[in-house]
Amino acid sequence: MSDKGMPPLLRTSAMALALGMFAAPALATNGYIANGYGGPSKGMAGAGVAVSAGLLGLAQNPAFGTRVGNTAGFCLTTFAPDRGFSVDSAAGPLVSGTQKSKNDVFFIPCGGVNFSLSERSSLGIIAFGNGGMNTEYNTNVFQNFDPVNSTSPLGVNLEQLFIAVNYAYDVNEQLTVGVAPILAIQRFSATGLQAFDNAFFTSDVGSVTNNGDDWSSGLGLNLGMVWEPNEQWRFGFSYRSRIYMEKFNKYSGLFAEQGDFDIPAVATLGAAYTLPSNPDVTLTAEYQRIFYSDINSISNSNVTLPNTGSALLGTDSGPGFGWKDMDVIRVAGIWKANEKWTFRGGVSYATQFIDNGEALLNVLAPATPRWHASLGASYKVNENWGITAAYTHAFESSVTGTNMIAAGQPVKLRMDQNEFSVGMTYKW
Repeated sequence: MSDKGMPPLLRTSAMALALGMFAAPALATNGYIANGYGGPSKGMAGAGVAVSAGLLGLAQNPAFGTRVGNTAGFCLTTFAPDRGFSVDSAAGPLVSGTQKSKNDVFFIPCGGVNFSLSERSSLGIIAFGNGGMNTEYNTNVFQNFDPVNSTSPLGVNLEQLFIAVNYAYDVNEQLTVGVAPILAIQRFSATGLQAFDNAFFTSDVGSVTNNGDDWSSGLGLNLGMVWEPNEQWRFGFSYRSRIYMEKFNKYSGLFAEQGDFDIPAVATLGAAYTLPSNPDVTLTAEYQRIFYSDINSISNSNVTLPNTGSALLGTDSGPGFGWKDMDVIRVAGIWKANEKWTFRGGVSYATQFIDNGEALLNVLAPATPRWHASLGASYKVNENWGITAAYTHAFESSVTGTNMIAAGQPVKLRMDQNEFSVGMTYKW
């Protein structure tokens, strides 16, 4: 859904908020989409569709709004990714060696407020970073393709902000539903891709690289449901629609479909079980699917570069990053130790985001992590105030492959991540 009909005042206000929220790139772990939102979810390796994960947990399942109640909150994530790539062989066109991306620490804010409208309904608004990717290499691995024009640094910067208005309604004592319209705002920039900014590679020369920040916006919808058949079991489901974004006109020669970069749909299904022998302990598991394959600029293959024929960069079938749909499994637990302390922990596993042959262009987006482990805790200061903290480690994973443009030179991508989240809530 396009937002071109959005009132100018609303659009200007949203852009102003985005400028404030985009203090740093909102990187993430499952591809480029966040592995959970807010401290409680982060402490469970991203779980939150079948258990309440606080105010920012509404980003995962809007049906939990009636359980959050009257709450305001703010959170901040310190994200520290270590990413890079290596080209081991000098017998080919790529610049050989090991490259490590700069910019190792990012600060990502989030926050919102939720109101109980009645005993059965609630309304809230939350703002959070959906995801992103940042790379910046001092050495340009494509330098030999265009020694005269190629510059450093080589890299990209993608940031996405979501602002969601959340409505939840208790249909009865067992079933709650939620809906959240989403305003999405994203910005993108690329540098050092002069080797591809010519008629041999792109359909739009001059719209591939070094054009500064470009912005786009769009509208989407998040739907959620929670069903509690009894005191032990709870089931949750959420579906966030594909978000049709305005095109990146400054980079219409880089992304397929003349600069299109829509945000993929996400579906999540989960269950939670509270132990009859100890009702202070709840276990949860969930399955999530991210539909990257629906977005041509993300999923189109780059294996045949430079033998693209009519499929030049920027065309509908032009080369992309070769990303596949991603499946994510999470298992987590919650222990309410006493009236003050609640502890959480979890692990998650994601399928590999590309086939090995797609590695080359993904030096710009080496989203390789698959296993994540998290620990978190919440402390109730008093009847109104609460504090939450969580730590997540994404274990290093790598992908090695080559394609035609690399002429047999294998490219190895790798990344690991550390993430520390803190938040404060006020309830009334």
